[in-house]
Amino acid sequence: MNKFLRLLLFSFLLPLSSFLVISCTQDGYDKGEGQYSYLRGDFVEALIGADKNIVSLMTDEGETLPLLQPYTAKWITRSDTVYRCMLYYNKVRDSKGQTVAEPISVGEVPCPVIVPLSELEVEMKTDPVKFESAWMSKTGKYINLSFALKTGTTEDDEAIHSLRVVQDTIMTNPDGTSTSYLRLYHDQGGVPDYYSTQVYASLITSEILADSACISINTYKGFVTKAFLINK
Repeated sequence: MNKFLRLLLFSFLLPLSSFLVISCTQDGYDKGEGQYSYLRGDFVEALIGADKNIVSLMTDEGETLPLLQPYTAKWITRSDTVYRCMLYYNKVRDSKGQTVAEPISVGEVPCPVIVPLSELEVEMKTDPVKFESAWMSKTGKYINLSFALKTGTTEDDEAIHSLRVVQDTIMTNPDGTSTSYLRLYHDQGGVPDYYSTQVYASLITSEILADSACISINTYKGFVTKAFLINK
């Protein structure tokens, strides 16, 4: 029996079902009355309370927002912690006039552990992806990655994508600073490449033990390298 591809990321599990495609009627936008009239999409840190509800959010802009009403999801399995998320929401005012977030969809964004090449237990692979963008959050806490994987239906239960972030080396520069050279590990794993599936990930900059980072990603148009200064 054909089945939809499951995406297993060795260093993290990506819950693609958490990311929803939101359709809106033109009437809602024309009149400003639709549920998605003021829809925004931001990477956020979600503070989880004791009851596994999201208590508040901090955007990559550094803005803290309480929620209009409690919100939770099946993938929130730990209490009193912080999750990295992609949030689609309306920014509205509550009954007290306070600016709050009204969540429409919240999906967990994986924060992969960076694996030194010397500790990689499999052959290094850089099968191509459809690179979209890489950028530093304004808070300096994350490097965000946006790309797409070619996927398709298959009868092979062994066919599965694998992804990691691998550190080749840390080099000392002439000015005494250091640079961490990273590569996106991607094994297509025998998965058909019929259509594209969106993928997000965030690297925690405090875990990059250097003054800057260069991330190399193999795309269908060749390798792309993005460089970032790490704010200590």
